[in-house]
Formats: sequence, structure tokens, C-alpha cells
Amino acid sequence: MFGLAWPVVLTEIGWLVMGIVDTIMVGPLGPAAIGAVGAGSIIFMAIMMPGFGTLLALDTFVSQSFGAGRIDECHRWLFAGIQLAIGLSVALTFVAFGGVRLLPAFGFHPDVLAEITPYMTHLVWSVAPLFAYVVFRRYLQAMNVVRPIMVGLVLANVVNVIANWVLIHGRYGFPALGVVGAAYATVFSRMGLAVFLIVLVVVREQRRPSGLHDVPFALDVWRMGAIVRLGLPAAGQILLEVGVFAAASALAGRIAPAAAAAHQIVLNIAGFIFMIPYGIGTAAAVRVGHAVGRHDRRGVLLAGWAAIGLATAVMAASAVLFSTLPRHLVRIFTFDVGVVEVGAGLLLIAAVFQLCDGLQTVTTGSLRGLGETRLPFLWNLAGHWLIGLPVGYHLAFGRGWGVYGLWVGLSIGLIIIGLVLLAVWHRHSRAFNGSES
Repeated sequence: MFGLAWPVVLTEIGWLVMGIVDTIMVGPLGPAAIGAVGAGSIIFMAIMMPGFGTLLALDTFVSQSFGAGRIDECHRWLFAGIQLAIGLSVALTFVAFGGVRLLPAFGFHPDVLAEITPYMTHLVWSVAPLFAYVVFRRYLQAMNVVRPIMVGLVLANVVNVIANWVLIHGRYGFPALGVVGAAYATVFSRMGLAVFLIVLVVVREQRRPSGLHDVPFALDVWRMGAIVRLGLPAAGQILLEVGVFAAASALAGRIAPAAAAAHQIVLNIAGFIFMIPYGIGTAAAVRVGHAVGRHDRRGVLLAGWAAIGLATAVMAASAVLFSTLPRHLVRIFTFDVGVVEVGAGLLLIAAVFQLCDGLQTVTTGSLRGLGETRLPFLWNLAGHWLIGLPVGYHLAFGRGWGVYGLWVGLSIGLIIIGLVLLAVWHRHSRAFNGSES
């Protein structure tokens, strides 16, 4: 599990680092720019989640086919994923442009709104390369090819840093574009990453022919439908989780620029750590899927519980880190005294839910390897939207706790989801009898 998980974890961290770098590099522009880039990135990804999450079904289908020794089936699922991604890219590009037009309805502070609108308008052009990256990455890692993906993320981050440095403040004759420069940097890095993975698959096929060219690239409606049927609940689960933080970002933007900035900074810090159990969860989906393909009940149990053990250790360490060094962590992003004070308080709240946040993402991945995506969706709906966000809203605006109230509510929701999904994994993994696939 560790051998597969660590490159996946570094890949997830590399993906998140792009957003963190954008936030850090626009920091000198002020709290409004920090809030705009952070909130804009989250809202953009919330719009992308229906497509992004649906394609997570490739983890299940490709890994189970690989575990069963059916490489030809892996290729058919790849082609079906590409076909589905093309349609999703077109549809969600239009949705994203519509979302930009609705930004004033979110009630952002005027200073934040003035920055987030141009940022998101230009970020939309990264939709197509984003979905190309998702499909080829899911395919490769389900077949145990993970280290080259990690290398691709490193290169994409280098492109992002250089482009940010040149375009945000204006260097080498380029105009100073501010937050728009950060958006362009993200678009360029995602385009480079998509091209890198496509070339990787082509080169790998030339060196180690596995029959990819023997499988016709014909429209496969049945497989596309299967991806949608399994992937939609997974998409819904991720949309609910990302959406609740996007909603919290919008609510934080109503309070004050300092609160919005602190909220985004702590989201970046907590999100950075979250990528570790998220990557372990992805590895768990692959390893459990391989065991299902082999009809190996013991392998299913070992893969899932190994992932849970790793995630628990990581998140316990992060809880200690958040509790002992909150101000130092916030100062990585800004030295604004007001933002640092608010951010430090939010990190103390975040420390409370670290263990359960790790549990919910790893058990979700393990269940996806079994082909179960419906229950994580339902419990995310209940925990985040029926309990966490309403409680947070009441505490923030009804009780006057401000942004602290929002995070208390989010914590309650995550704790409930983590504990329940652990019980769901225990029941489903024990019920697998080795004859299912």
C-alpha cells in the first residue's frame, strides 16, 4: 500500500501546490486578491466536480480489469473515458462561464468581487486540459503506473511558478496582470500536464506494446453509461464536499476581507495535508480493485485497513502540527496581523476534525474499489449539508461567531461522516465473499 500510495500522495500534493503557489504569489496584492484566488479556485473546482468525480469510476473499472489480467478491457475503459471526457469538457465550459456571470449573487465583498471575476473568467480555459489529465491519470495509476505522473506534476508546478512570477507582477516586458496572471499560469501548467500524460501513454505503448492499437476507438455508449452510473454518486459525494467549502468561502466573503483571506489560507493549509489521505484513498481504490479482480477477499481486507492505518497516523500528526504552530503556518502566506490572528484560531478548530477527515476520504476510496459509491454520497449529503453547514451558518451569523462558527459547523459534519463511513467499510469489506467483481 505504501509503495503505491507515496507517489500518488506526492501527485495529489503537487496538484494542490499549484493553488497554494497562486495564493502565495498574489499575497503582495492584498487580502482581496488572496480571497479572490482562493475562492475562485474552489468555486471553479466545485463546477468541475460532476465531471471530475464521474471519471473516478475509471479507478474501479480499470483496476478490476487489471487485477483480472484483462489488459484489453483496461484499454476499452480508457477509450470510453476519453469519449466521456470530451462531452463533459464542452458542457462544463459553458457551465463555468455561466457561473462567472452569477458571481455577484454570491454576496462577495466588493473588493473581492472585483478580483474574482476576471480571475475565474480566464481560468475557465483550463477545463479541457483538466479533463484530459484526469482520464489519463486514472488509467495509468489503476495499472500501477504512478511515478511518471508524479514527475509530470513536478514539471507542471515549475511552469506554474515561472508563469506566475512573470505574469502577476510583470517581468521581461510582460504587463503586470495581477490575479489574471495567476489564472493564465494555471491554464498553461494544466495544458502542459495533459500533453505530458498523453505523450507518456504513447511512448509507453511503443516501448511495451500491450494491444492498445488493437482495440477500436469506436463510440462505446454502454461503457460510458457504466462510468456514469458508478461515477455519478462519487461525483456527487465530491461535489457535496467541495461545494460545502465553496459555500463556506462565499459566506466568509460576506464577513470581511481579513476573514475571507484567513479562511482561504487555512483551507490551503488543511487542503495540503488532506492530499495525503486523499492520495492514500486513491491507492486504496486501486489496491482493493485489484483484489476484487483477483476474487481475493483477504486482499480486499488488507488493502483497505492498511490504507486506514496509514491515514490515521498522518492525520494524528497533522492535528498536533495545527495545534502547536498555528501562527507560523499562517505566516507562510501573509504577515497581516489581523489575518494571522483569525487564521491561527481556525487552524485550532481544524485540528479537531483531522482524524475523521482522513477516515472519511480513505474509506471512500476503499469502498470505490469495491464498487460502492452510493453510501459515501448519502452520508456526505447528510453530514455536510443537513448538519454541518446549517450549524455553521447559525453559529456564524445567528450567534455572532463569524468565520469561527462556520468552521465549527464544518468540523461537526466531517466527524459524523468519518465515523459512519468507517462502519460502512467494515460491514461491506466483511461481506465481500470473493465471488463478486
